[in-house]
Amino acid sequence: MTAAWCTVTFMTHRISHSHPHELGTILAIWAHPDDETYLAAGVLAAARDRGQRVVCVSLTAGEHGTGDPIVWPPDRLAPVRRWEAAASLAVLGVSEHHVFGFPDGGLRADDADAFDLVGDLIGAIDPDTILTFGADGMTFHPDHIAVHELVTTAWMQRGCAARLMYAATTVEFLDRYRRRLDDWGMYMTDERPTGLPESRLGVHLRLQGAALDRKVTALRAMATQTGPVLDALGEHVFRDFVSEEAFVDAERPRTLAELATAWYART
Repeated sequence: MTAAWCTVTFMTHRISHSHPHELGTILAIWAHPDDETYLAAGVLAAARDRGQRVVCVSLTAGEHGTGDPIVWPPDRLAPVRRWEAAASLAVLGVSEHHVFGFPDGGLRADDADAFDLVGDLIGAIDPDTILTFGADGMTFHPDHIAVHELVTTAWMQRGCAARLMYAATTVEFLDRYRRRLDDWGMYMTDERPTGLPESRLGVHLRLQGAALDRKVTALRAMATQTGPVLDALGEHVFRDFVSEEAFVDAERPRTLAELATAWYART
């Protein structure tokens, strides 16, 4: 790979763009098909190019992800989104993708079945790195926040063995897009993210050239989700909007007592 592929920096686990193997086996757990491509396509593609195992999980099929439920009723949209996700992830080189049947719009952090599933996945795959949503779910979507809680609790229950990383937004990105994000109705509540300085990030990618083309191609494969967005934003703005990927390391409890306190607080 060359510097034109992407620029990657790490804070505490520093690697260059040519050595993504330091992330090891990656388990990426999200709410809906397309979450992984919007937030982590560059990371996942780089890892697969180095031969690492990457497993992506969508807890729902995203069957309610439409503004036109007459044309796209849930029983029609669900299989289409599964096919779109398979095509999208094929572009990224990811062949292990599991879509589960939890209700879109109805994920809960206290769902015992979802919690057991996430825990079983972590145990079976034994990842070096887990990627998922941060506490704000990026957009304050309740499903995203539930996934954050489920994954974080399962991670703590297993002694925080893997490196857990949360998708994040930088201050600089919000400075460029804050007004547009509001205009687009991106957020699910009146809350707004504050963003993180780049110095806080564990992983930060700025995709360009072939890497960005690859991500945009993967997103285009999810036509039910990205077609209207591309039409509204235009190619140039859309490419800039999806060119940045950022992750922050989850804070690890420093003692067994802190681990126990944090875990019981989430149960």
